[in-house]
Amino acid sequence: MAVNRAAVVDQRFLQHVARLTPGPAQVNLDAAVAPGSRLTGRLALQLFESMIASRHLDLASRDLKSRDASFYTIGSAGHEGSAAVAASLRPTDMAFLHYRSGGFFVQRARQVPGQTPLLDVLLGVTAAKDEPIAGGRHKVFGSKSLYIPPQTSTIASHLPKAVGAAFTLERRKRLGLPLDVPDDSVIVCTFGDASSNHSTAQGAINAACWSSFQNVPVPVLFVCEDNGIGISVATPSGWVAANHQHRPGMRYFGGSGLDLPEAYDAAQAAVSYVREHRRPAFLHLRVVRLLGHAGSDVEQSYRSEEEIEANEAMDPLRRAASLLIEGGWASPELLLRLYEDTRARCAALAQEAADRPKLTTAEEVVAPLAPRRPALIEAEARRAPDTDARLKLWEGKLPEADRPRHLAVQINRALGDLLVKYPELMLFGEDVAKKGGVYNVTTGLSRRAGVGRVFNTLLDEQTILGLAIGAGHMGSLPIPEIQYLAYLHNAEDQLRGEAGSLQFFSQGQFQNPMVVRIAGYAYQKGFGGHFHNDNSVAVLRDIPGLVIASPSRGDDAAAMLRTCVAAAKVDGAVCVFLEPIALYMTKDLHQDGDGLWNTPYEPDADPAPIGVGRVTGEGRDLTIISWANGHWMSQRVARRLEEQHGLRCRVLDLRWLNPLPIEDILREAVATGRVLVVDETRRTGGVSEGVLTALIDGGFSGRMARVAAWDTYIPLGAAANLVLVQEHDIEAAALKLVGEK
Repeated sequence: MAVNRAAVVDQRFLQHVARLTPGPAQVNLDAAVAPGSRLTGRLALQLFESMIASRHLDLASRDLKSRDASFYTIGSAGHEGSAAVAASLRPTDMAFLHYRSGGFFVQRARQVPGQTPLLDVLLGVTAAKDEPIAGGRHKVFGSKSLYIPPQTSTIASHLPKAVGAAFTLERRKRLGLPLDVPDDSVIVCTFGDASSNHSTAQGAINAACWSSFQNVPVPVLFVCEDNGIGISVATPSGWVAANHQHRPGMRYFGGSGLDLPEAYDAAQAAVSYVREHRRPAFLHLRVVRLLGHAGSDVEQSYRSEEEIEANEAMDPLRRAASLLIEGGWASPELLLRLYEDTRARCAALAQEAADRPKLTTAEEVVAPLAPRRPALIEAEARRAPDTDARLKLWEGKLPEADRPRHLAVQINRALGDLLVKYPELMLFGEDVAKKGGVYNVTTGLSRRAGVGRVFNTLLDEQTILGLAIGAGHMGSLPIPEIQYLAYLHNAEDQLRGEAGSLQFFSQGQFQNPMVVRIAGYAYQKGFGGHFHNDNSVAVLRDIPGLVIASPSRGDDAAAMLRTCVAAAKVDGAVCVFLEPIALYMTKDLHQDGDGLWNTPYEPDADPAPIGVGRVTGEGRDLTIISWANGHWMSQRVARRLEEQHGLRCRVLDLRWLNPLPIEDILREAVATGRVLVVDETRRTGGVSEGVLTALIDGGFSGRMARVAAWDTYIPLGAAANLVLVQEHDIEAAALKLVGEK
């Protein structure tokens, strides 16, 4: 049977303190605890209290687990020195915390009156619904009043948004926009040595260095709590320092997180550098991991007894006790009493937390996920931008005075008006500035609105989306662009794990509103192959609460974009705006030169409500349901069906892929009794599966069929047409559905 290392660590700390010999009593608590150190005896005592509080939270959560009352046991034992980092920062310096930064969390709570960090953490591990940040949905370090947004456990996924928050903090100052924190605030994020190797971490650090190298201010402090191991895999000795000491644009600071004066002095130096120079810094704190990775981890299976005991001998609580007692700042009796009093307090709070009510209904669970207030969104979407400001942006030539234009132009015009309407709106991505994007959709906007608001980023989708999340944290309205749908997939967790989950795990206390523009789908006549013709949207439809808009026409695009931005503003919505590349420049519908796919620009048009489609035609023979390219093709097929076969159709453009326009789907299906779903994505994981399921769930008993793209990547050239839905496929399926040969 494995030895209970928690009990061993606990008892050896007590034995260690009891054996210490007190030094001469100190009379000035504000004196330095070590020559040349900035750490005073008074602050060292306070930090020690935070450290033992963090330790007893770990012990209490394991005790609760033994009684099946705790559901999370990843602890901070050995990392308690992070309290010194918190003490070096202001409580208004936003912190994105590693799950082992318990010492930091407790110490920051000491800086703000009225906080109850011990109870809060214990309510989290017991999944109590009155836990103040996540409400029983996860154990996280988070607090609105402490400026600590909750983080998921996805490795290093919080670093890009920390960089984004730091960038936006400075950008808002440059644009003259208000901040709810002091102008010289910094952003801090903590993580482990193993996490530092993750591509997400390296991308975020690179982005900060890339910006700093160009003298773009990014006041972010990266804190690596280096315990030398990632679950069971050792980090090579010296690797973290070697990998980060000489990064261009970033200053490196190192210190031992096991030695309070050294940790505090290193943290002070790092924070002062970032605050003064507005450049990134890397604080490398060497710590140890005690008690294994988590409660279920049997460390003896991959570490020798000698290794485990050597780590335990470096317990930062033992070292801090030695500093305080041998330095004459406290007696053994005082520290033992403090330790046992904290144990008793944690035990009592643990029992209280275990007895608190839990979430009991599905409705309670999902309540904060993606709140939506349609009336307020509509009112916000209708609110017009200032006329004089519009005239200035458009240089005296308002776009509504122009002739009807295609999709790309109307998106450009809507973005321009949104830049006028929302001073806090930022539009960014690869190539969006001078070039105007790959397809010229953002042409001229950087010149009109300024490079502070429409700007290029480096080529890294995780950084682009992380910037958007951080911008939302800082009060801005970001519209990031992902150049192609295929490029999203290596960064999708920034939407799923971070942006989409924030309101859920903070009960709506934190928001990261955004509208992510993505050029997508296929039908580019075989040009570019898969990476420029991706039709995989299942990964997006799988994200709970994500709004997915996908217009096919210019007028809808403008109205839907205004609605998405309004939803982001009003409810903190996370939206994806999927733009069909093949329709960007499409002007005609049925024949060359008819201009029927051009639309006028109407800045005061009715908003397009989320989850409401658009119906054309009143035919009684067949309902065709589609969107984007499929909708354009369906309109063409519907005309031929009437002209050549006498069949009259109605065509429903879904417009919204999440939430689907269920009421419209059912109503239009019932109107004809026959439904053909045209799905330009895929048979497996495509949108048609959701549409057909909605029809069945809604009790529709008529005839149903679908045509969908093959389950494959898109090949280059004419071969693409072999696997994508074609108009003849739609026509054949329609005729079969209504019983004709």
